[in-house]
Amino acid sequence: MGLPELTPEQKAKALEKAQEMRSKRAQLREQLKKGEKTLEEVLGASNDEVIGKMRVVYLIQSLPQVGKVTSKRIMDEIGINENRRVQGLGKRQIDALLQRLG
Repeated sequence: MGLPELTPEQKAKALEKAQEMRSKRAQLREQLKKGEKTLEEVLGASNDEVIGKMRVVYLIQSLPQVGKVTSKRIMDEIGINENRRVQGLGKRQIDALLQRLG
């Protein structure tokens, strides 16, 4: 089963929406980095489309003092796959992240 054929208008609209989502995620990551938002606030709003579709690894790396190595180590210890998105986290994983980083 192939991808559906989109009209040029549909393609343009999809590209516009994708760009909007990327810019909102970048803004969210910046707010986390500056301390304007907490991890608990973000994880609490995981039903928001912008937050829910964000990869957990990028979310963790957005926190102050957390880089690629630290985020990978934390995710391995908790048992979160590197491709996992925020909306796919379980209750125990969220609790473990908050305990560790919150």
